[in-house]
Amino acid sequence: MKWLLLATVLLFTSNCFSQALPNSEKDGVYYTVNGAKLWTVSFGAGEPLFLIAGGPGGAHVGMRAFDSLYKNCRLVYFDSFGRGKSDTALNVKEYTLARDIDDVEELRKAMKLDKINVLGHSYGSVVAQGYAIKYPQHVSRLILSSPFHSNVMWQENCDNCNRQIRISYPEVWDSLLLVRKQGFRSIDSIHRAVYSRVPSWFLYGYNPETLINYPRVPYPNKRNMALYYQMVGKDGDFKVTGDLGAFDYRRQLKDLKMPILIIAGRYDRVAVPWMTVQYRKYCPQARFELFEKSGHVSIIEEPVKTVALIRELLDR
Repeated sequence: MKWLLLATVLLFTSNCFSQALPNSEKDGVYYTVNGAKLWTVSFGAGEPLFLIAGGPGGAHVGMRAFDSLYKNCRLVYFDSFGRGKSDTALNVKEYTLARDIDDVEELRKAMKLDKINVLGHSYGSVVAQGYAIKYPQHVSRLILSSPFHSNVMWQENCDNCNRQIRISYPEVWDSLLLVRKQGFRSIDSIHRAVYSRVPSWFLYGYNPETLINYPRVPYPNKRNMALYYQMVGKDGDFKVTGDLGAFDYRRQLKDLKMPILIIAGRYDRVAVPWMTVQYRKYCPQARFELFEKSGHVSIIEEPVKTVALIRELLDR
């Protein structure tokens, strides 16, 4: 459920930028990808930049904080299968990491593009890395924002968040233990209700005011909980199983040849710094930047620096 707290923070408002920019809900088109319709919103000029949302289960509207990059490239936002305005599965077992990765490739083909830049945030970074490893010939540049390199790191995400809640919100922790003693687990609504009592800025932010005051807008199916628990397991807030309990890119990252930028936050309690800095070992060819005044969402807490680094990479 920790990603659900983040989803309330990473929402775009049309007033943040020019009124001429597309509306996420109205100004897009559908592409048929692997038998499903994916809602896509694209604008700007130059090389395409595919932006992959977090979660798993988050819709593209949470990525619209990157809108100012439209002056440097063609932004390609899309709702992945099961999210937002895209088609949903008849069977939750259709939601897989492999499907998310291959959908990026099929969307590239459907849009008749050759090489693309790829930016993934949080869970989106898991998809982005998997795509770059599987389809390196189609990736010009790779940008990883608050990324996860392995199932080991995702488990540490859960362990650290629970540790922080136990220390700083003991009343919530006690309630959580009580419902767990009754047999409820992460997937159960009563369990999620207790978890949601922890404010989002606590786990995700450096400056609470920045995240609390960030505008929010409604959007269809912006958080697919069935998808989330299919991917992390029924008790994924404590013990990660499913696809996110199995992925591991650590041995493959060093072989990537494209320019890579990795952005992390000093105060990120989710993609924890002590594991994020290990990218320096696993992906030594990348440019690694640890933001000193950010948590999990540097594009909101340090937007000027974040955009400047991405623009510098795109200009290479």
